[in-house]
Amino acid sequence: MAMNSIQIGTSGYSYDDWREVFYPADLKKEAFLEYYALFFPFVELNFSYYAMPEARNLSGMMQRTPASFQFAIKAHRSLTHEVDAGWPEAARHFRQAVAVLAERQRLVCVLLQLPFGFHYTPDNRQYLSRLLAALDGLPLAVEFRNNEWGGARVAEEMERRRVASVMVDQPDLPGLPLPAELVTGDFGYFRFHGRNQTNWWRGDNVSRYDYAYSGAELGLAQAKLRRMAARSTLWVAFNNHAGGKAVHNARELKALLEPLKAEE
Repeated sequence: MAMNSIQIGTSGYSYDDWREVFYPADLKKEAFLEYYALFFPFVELNFSYYAMPEARNLSGMMQRTPASFQFAIKAHRSLTHEVDAGWPEAARHFRQAVAVLAERQRLVCVLLQLPFGFHYTPDNRQYLSRLLAALDGLPLAVEFRNNEWGGARVAEEMERRRVASVMVDQPDLPGLPLPAELVTGDFGYFRFHGRNQTNWWRGDNVSRYDYAYSGAELGLAQAKLRRMAARSTLWVAFNNHAGGKAVHNARELKALLEPLKAEE
């Protein structure tokens, strides 16, 4: 089975608890991105969820990294979790900022991570359709956190729009999306969230993802990734960032895949 490119990175990079685990203890935080880019081909930017990104900041990130280095960028919360009547203006602002990455061919995608409470309702379907239209022309990836969106009709619509469906590895809990291997866009996208069942609902944005994958778990996951990569380039982001576990698991998965890639 021929395999397209599998690009592996992490969700975020600017974590203080990665010092001495990944970053040298004396490395200035301003140099974290340059150091990260020595080891990984792309990063999933998280800051853009909390603060609306600006073109000048994204331009600076491009200047500090190799021309081949790529960025996925999470949509601002005003477009996914805290939507109000002003969302069209927020979408325009976000689009204008992200355009600087797209114009330089440094943009993997805009990641639209929708909350568990975003149910499959007529109003939400209409909103998502309008949001995708507002960002049309940019590479888009949508992560549904509720299994109500797991039907064939949704997958067909995503494929029609050439929007990537984000596949995930996460705890096996009621209501969460079931495991799948969909590639509905021009590329595939996969996120490893960890399998911390205890903290998934009651934890914060650190403890929820505090989980280290074993070598055996990654070994089983690689078969799924290879099948997805047989259809399109696949971007893989580890979101289990607590204590640098994402870095460790990303490197471990890369080592597992390299011998298989050499056999193609």
